[in-house]
Amino acid sequence: MTALTLADARTIIGAAEQKADEIGQPMNIAVVDAGGNLIAHVRQDGAWIGSIDISISKAWTAKAFDIQTKDLGDNSQPTQQFFGIHTTNSGRVAIFAGGVPLVRDGIVVGGLGVSGGSGEQDQSVAEAGLAAL
Repeated sequence: MTALTLADARTIIGAAEQKADEIGQPMNIAVVDAGGNLIAHVRQDGAWIGSIDISISKAWTAKAFDIQTKDLGDNSQPTQQFFGIHTTNSGRVAIFAGGVPLVRDGIVVGGLGVSGGSGEQDQSVAEAGLAAL
């Protein structure tokens, strides 16, 4: 089965939460399906409320473009090919670290978005969640 289930989302979020706990940074963690629709979101105790939407946007962006948001960010700087992409899709495109496509059997089946710390922290927590799929 290639579609993400709620059980998959819970497994991914659980692994991400464990990493966030290990580094001592409360996070917002979101998982979307292949259509970019939210399957599950967790806001850990103490995580910023401003990062709720950011985590969901990172998950959506990772699936919408099938690319890690940190890589999209690198390619959207003023002299790069995707400059201005963050202004598209009603401003929903996130161009900083913490969003990763979720791949199963070579197919992008969803996205994971993490927000609440530095870019490096968000990315490390997202990678931990990705590894659980």
